[in-house]
Order: sequence, then structure tokens, then C-alpha cells
Amino acid sequence: MTHRCSFLLLFLFISTSTSTSTSTAVDLSTTLNISDLCLYSPNLSSLPSDRLTVLISAYHPSRSALLRRLTLSYSSLPFISSIVILWSNPSSPPPTLPPHPKLHLLPLPSSSLNLRFLPLPSPLLLSRFIAIADDDISPSPHSLSLALSLLSRRPLSLLGFFPRSHALDLHSKSWIYTLHPDRYSIVLTKLMLLRADYLHKYSCWNKLSPARAVVDRHRNCEDILMNFVAAMESGEGPLLVGGRVRDYGDPRNRGKGETEIGRVGLSSRKEHWESRGNCITEFHRLLGVMPLRYSYGKVVGEIGEQGVCRKAGRLVLCDQD
Repeated sequence: MTHRCSFLLLFLFISTSTSTSTSTAVDLSTTLNISDLCLYSPNLSSLPSDRLTVLISAYHPSRSALLRRLTLSYSSLPFISSIVILWSNPSSPPPTLPPHPKLHLLPLPSSSLNLRFLPLPSPLLLSRFIAIADDDISPSPHSLSLALSLLSRRPLSLLGFFPRSHALDLHSKSWIYTLHPDRYSIVLTKLMLLRADYLHKYSCWNKLSPARAVVDRHRNCEDILMNFVAAMESGEGPLLVGGRVRDYGDPRNRGKGETEIGRVGLSSRKEHWESRGNCITEFHRLLGVMPLRYSYGKVVGEIGEQGVCRKAGRLVLCDQD
């Protein structure tokens, strides 16, 4: 999909509170052009830095019940300004969600993964920073609040909870995508925090057009390309945040009702890792730079008791129940 030429029919269902404490869906449907959205870069200085706009990408009808629970959870947090659901399955109607003044639903005309970073129109962008999240990820309020507070110190970097790494295969002279035990250079869009203007840079930079075409061809790697964008802007690696995040899409989930959720994710494909290594190699070739930088360690909110105690015949951390 060519971003600068594609017309998007976006239906913005914005819930507004009435005097009787009920909510009414207001249809603001309009035809937008990505080129039009690219004309206006967000003025970050006019937006609050202590709030988050949550941007959730949703596709699978099987996750509708979970999506409803997640939107209720996010909407209860005082530091969340708005929640934007991008419904990227044109062949299936979007789910019915509980109305809330913070909640906005945008059914998209395409399933392109590039639209995960759609430059938000100003009525929907109510904060300086964005949380990009999958529809099967549930962070604890404390973890999300911690990540937001860190952005004031590292505003140019990506912050995330799920790290990956790139490495050079000397034999093939190509890049590979891997999980390294003590360093990382990529954070995933499972849950990623970033500056709002990075949405604009990703979607509107002409030099990224060939790389966005790679994302569409592979149907993968949009998160890697965003890591390229942030690294080119900041000259820094991402920052890993330690915290409690429930990943319902993790294949290790075997609870009732969660097997199907775990089965539909892209990462469940066996060729997934090789394909993502190919993406890194292609992005490097097309952009002419390798901006990814390694980071080490992670930021945690607090450190509990580290003593070791014997409980029920086992040695465990003393603060472990």
C-alpha cells in the first residue's frame, strides 16, 4: 500500500457523555488522505507530557471479549487521555465496545501493518506520548505509569517491555533477528511507548516509502522499522522497562479460553524469526544506514527484599509468597 496516495475511509465513533451519565456514539465519518494527515506535524509543546494516548491495533474477532476488558481497564486510569482502537479487519465488523468518553474506534479499510502508526488527527491526539499496544496485552497500572515517567528523561527513545536484538551473520553477511541474554536493540509493539510525532515520521517520511513497502510485502516488521526511525532520530538504543505485563498471546498460555488467543499471533509462525532478519537486512540496504544501537539492563520501579529464605522445604526469595 502506498501511504501518500491511499485514501482511508475512517469512521470515528467518539463516545460523549450526556447529563444522564450514558454515552452516545457520534459518527464523524470522513474521507481522509494520508498526505493530508502528513501536512500537519503535531505541536508537542502544546500537549501534556504526563498523559498517554493508547493506540491499540485489533484484528481478530476471537479477541473481542478481551478487547472489551482491556478498554475498560485503560479507561479507568487517570493518566490515560484517550484510547484509540484501530480495527484493521475490513472483512469483519468491529466489535461492540462499552461506550466511554475516552474511547474512539477507527475501522480501517486495510489490514496493512503500517497503519499501526497512523498519524492521529488532532481531535484524537491528546498527549505528547503514545502507548502502542496489541489487543492481547494487559499492563499493570504501575508498570505503565513507570514507563510514562521515564519518557521525560529519555523523550527521544523508544520504551518497551519486550526486548529483541539484531546481530550480524558473518557467513551470509546479513542481519539476523534474535533474543540475546544481556543486550537488546529492538522493543516490540506488543507494548511500546514513544513520542507522538514518531507516528508522523514513520508514515510521512518519503525516504521510508520503500521500507514501508517491505512491511506490506512481508506483512511483518513494522515494529522493527519504527525502531529504525527512533534510532535515526535519537542516536540511542531503546529502553527496557521492567514491570508486570500479562501477554495473553504468549503460546505458553494454556488457560481456558486462551488457546485460540495464543494461536493467531504472527510470532506463532515458524518462519517468523527468519523473515524478520530479512527485514532488518532490507531496511539497512534501503535506508543506507544501520542505526540500531544496543542497550543493556532495564529500569524497574522498586527492588524488593533479596534475602533467601526456606519456605515449605524450598529456598525462595524472602518476599516471595
